[in-house]
Amino acid sequence: MATLSSSPSPSILSSSTANPKTPYLKPPLLFFPKPLTTALTTALATTTLLLTSPLSSIASDAYNVYYGTAASAANYGGYGGNSDKKASAEYVYDVPDGWKERLVSKVEKGTNGTDSEFYNPKKRQEKEYLTFLAGFRQLAPKDVILNNLALSDVELQDLIAGADSLVSEEKKDENGQLYYVYEIDGIGKHSLIAVTCAKNKLYAHFVNAPAPEWKRDEDTLRHIHESFKTVGSS
Repeated sequence: MATLSSSPSPSILSSSTANPKTPYLKPPLLFFPKPLTTALTTALATTTLLLTSPLSSIASDAYNVYYGTAASAANYGGYGGNSDKKASAEYVYDVPDGWKERLVSKVEKGTNGTDSEFYNPKKRQEKEYLTFLAGFRQLAPKDVILNNLALSDVELQDLIAGADSLVSEEKKDENGQLYYVYEIDGIGKHSLIAVTCAKNKLYAHFVNAPAPEWKRDEDTLRHIHESFKTVGSS
């Protein structure tokens, strides 16, 4: 940025020196041209905008907590959050504000165990959903669990078959509960999966997105992936 100085130039100083033989020349008035002050004001306004924009972006992020009951197909019925559902919840996860719920049918629930699903209405393939299977007291080895999940999920089968990379790890929450975490980078698609056992059930939470949406929304997608956990007594 140019430095604005109020000191007169050397030529102005020499012209104002007393000399009886030289006619006195009145120093010209110094003022800032209007275009310069306008440019300076614009630059300051732009700097202020650049400093405040990230804060506005962060403040617009919002999530809603979903309370899942993992009810069997025989006892299935009713949707939406209410006090009873919250009290009887077996798991929770965050849903980005603006995402829509896809109502799961009893047939789908009974065949592949899908319990809940939400998607981005701007890109339906960007979604999160949870499946559960009864009769699991503890987790089997990580590769066995993933292969078993793929048996009833054709999309997961295709993703694993064409994966560029597949990373798995074990994590424990503050209560010592074990979670398997998988990250699969496939052909044009990315997936985050968290699996755990509680209440004699196996819960699997999936976050899927096409490659362009993954690059754009990675922070949001990782947030909802990490928000999943089981609740209530085991």
